[in-house]
Amino acid sequence: MGNALWKVVAIGSGLVASRVAKAATDGTWKATMGGQPPQNPADPDVQWKEAVTFAVVSGAIMGLAKMAANKQAAKVWTKTTGQLPPSLQATSKAS
Repeated sequence: MGNALWKVVAIGSGLVASRVAKAATDGTWKATMGGQPPQNPADPDVQWKEAVTFAVVSGAIMGLAKMAANKQAAKVWTKTTGQLPPSLQATSKAS
């Protein structure tokens, strides 16, 4: 299995992660702030405090979701092929 297939798997896991992160961000925002998250934090009607809070929360959740999805995809790839994904082979040799 080659680099092109790994790229497809990585992109797919990233798309799933973004969906999960969006749902988690919306749910977290509703539970903690008691309302809907801002549709566009750059909107002049959204206060700075709300926009910054949303950026920090959504960024942290997205980062965690992407990392978890990538780790899981690499684990499945390794189990299936017996090798690290191509992009991880280069970094593991360097360390």
